[in-house]
Amino acid sequence: MPHRQGSDTPRLDLHAALHGRFGWQVPERFNMAEVCSRRWAADPQRARMTAVIDTAPGQPDRSHSYADLQAAANRLSNVLVSLGVRRGDRVAIVLPQRFETAVAYMAVLQMGAVGMPLSQLFGPEALSYRLHDSEAVVALCDTGTLPGIQAVAAESPLLRHVVCVDAPADGGVLDWHALCAQAAGRFDLAITQAEDPAVLIYTSGTTGNPKGALIPHRALIGNLTGFVCSQNWFGFDPFDPRRPSEAVFWSPADWAWTGGLMDALLPTLYFGRPIVAHNGRFGPQMAFELIERHGVTHSFLFPTALKAMMKAYPRPAQHFRFRLEAIMSAGEAVGDAVFAYCREQLGVVVNEMFGQTEINYIVGNCDRLYPARPGSMGKAYPGHRVAVIDDEGRECPPGTAGDVAVHRLDVHGDPDPVFFLGYWKNEQATRSKFTGDPASSWCRTGDLAVQDAEGYLWYQGRSDDVFKAAGYRIGPSEIENCLVKHPAVANAAVVPKPDPERGAVVKAYVVLASGHRADAALVASLQAHVKGQLAPYEYPKDIEFIDALPMTTTGKVQRRVLRLQEEERARQAAAR
Repeated sequence: MPHRQGSDTPRLDLHAALHGRFGWQVPERFNMAEVCSRRWAADPQRARMTAVIDTAPGQPDRSHSYADLQAAANRLSNVLVSLGVRRGDRVAIVLPQRFETAVAYMAVLQMGAVGMPLSQLFGPEALSYRLHDSEAVVALCDTGTLPGIQAVAAESPLLRHVVCVDAPADGGVLDWHALCAQAAGRFDLAITQAEDPAVLIYTSGTTGNPKGALIPHRALIGNLTGFVCSQNWFGFDPFDPRRPSEAVFWSPADWAWTGGLMDALLPTLYFGRPIVAHNGRFGPQMAFELIERHGVTHSFLFPTALKAMMKAYPRPAQHFRFRLEAIMSAGEAVGDAVFAYCREQLGVVVNEMFGQTEINYIVGNCDRLYPARPGSMGKAYPGHRVAVIDDEGRECPPGTAGDVAVHRLDVHGDPDPVFFLGYWKNEQATRSKFTGDPASSWCRTGDLAVQDAEGYLWYQGRSDDVFKAAGYRIGPSEIENCLVKHPAVANAAVVPKPDPERGAVVKAYVVLASGHRADAALVASLQAHVKGQLAPYEYPKDIEFIDALPMTTTGKVQRRVLRLQEEERARQAAAR
């Protein structure tokens, strides 16, 4: 049964105290793999604790200890060395959630090489571009992702080897387990500086070619305050005596993306806790069954996932038993409908978080330490100086929309370790990301928000998502959140539809919930629903029902795809 959190009693707001007392401690030498695996494997009391719980449809669950993780990583590191991988080389990791994926990251990072994660959902064009642009020398995959790699390997002349988990006998690639079985079980850690590159993650590429964001080892430190806050501190503080080893983490977020890698896998391992690796498709029933079976206490769930769970199981406690203690959500605005569902039905106040690949985990809520407000992105996490700025780089007054930005220096004037090193082979793009002096400047996110007098940020959408209709400035997220509250709506996306008289009108693309049928009566009902909740100019004058919204592999709605579709339709109509 869910427990209750976030009652109506007044809550302390410790946000100012957290910022005032917190200061970064970044050692000169630092390696992600050393703090996420090697130190636990070297501790006799921690080595036998579970690191990864492998699950997959039709297969028994398997638990792997930190000793197992480190031993496997050592063997794979030795294999990679024998294949010619050197410090700084990029190694493509094209794997789903599974034990070998965690092994791959630890093996690559402890060598001083650079992990380059690639999603299993990528098609040939996306794979080819990233492999070629990154100049990856080795690709690590399994039988599910092998065909995609083989289809584009010839287009990447620097890709010397493909290593596959359970490689087919006639596949023409190297077999992971066969190579590791012959490799030594000891590997000496490469001494890396905190500033050295660790991971190369390509942005989702909703506009233009994807850019490779080069992430240093120190960025993990910069992520930790947000991770700990968004998970309510419970069970992840190694010095917290209340729950010494009971925390279990799971998220459906792909470990090939910042959300899965930096917000789930690495920080969970950093705190020596177990993480569930589910190699299968997401579904509401699967999610609740997994949470119940493994006693998941902490999670990161996209708003789209929470919406699906809410629609499928409005009263989940009638079907499942769970002991959730914290849920972080990011990628899109949560909205008060999902916020209320998590609080009333799951027993936890969802902590919304905001960040991006280049500067991750910078803003969010921590209901345990300061009140979470429905629909708000939250406040700056400790160690990050965040503001809403205008086009000239000036901080906007409360209530004025602007670009969410993070300063290179924290509130004490010390460097913030969360920043990326720059875009791979793209100095111009790196420079344009910042406003002001390079050593002391603002890094723009490209996301618009309003900051209130108490420091809470309220998401307005991507700078290219906000539009004007009949002279009014429209942010899509508020309308989408309103539509999702209607029982007939599973998900929605709002974009401008070109109009010769008004410039644009509000259009909604709607995915119907199970059991509902699209007709004129439903369109009128949805329009009346929005009219009754928001400003008159915000209701969708046009509604189109579709089976699924275009999404990035990180779970974000690609409004740009729908927006371009509307523009093309308008051009065709004008031509006729």
